[in-house]
Amino acid sequence: QVQLVESGGGLVQPGGSLRLSCAAPGSIFSIYTMGWYRRAPGKQRELVAAITAGGVTNYADSVLARFTISRDNAKNTVYLQMNSLKPEDTAVYYCNANRVTAGGYKYDFWGQGTQVTVSS
Repeated sequence: QVQLVESGGGLVQPGGSLRLSCAAPGSIFSIYTMGWYRRAPGKQRELVAAITAGGVTNYADSVLARFTISRDNAKNTVYLQMNSLKPEDTAVYYCNANRVTAGGYKYDFWGQGTQVTVSS
């Protein structure tokens, strides 16, 4: 079982910033797409941002220009820099690592989740 270790959540005021980190085993980090998902109370889990092994990024419309995903291959860590936070960003944030093989088999691993609360 692959373990993804998240950190960086917490309570922040509207307009503030947080940075989430997710450390992954070196055996998978360099070849997996890394992503951040979130689940708000009463809502389905949604993709926030993702970054491929080659560095191509993808963002949910709701976080464009506010959040930035990046990866440090030397540290096997993916980051989510969250700026201009809004109360609607409040959710449990989950790190994800996934890869689809040439044969179509999908590997999919999840972190334990970290709470982000945006409130005054």
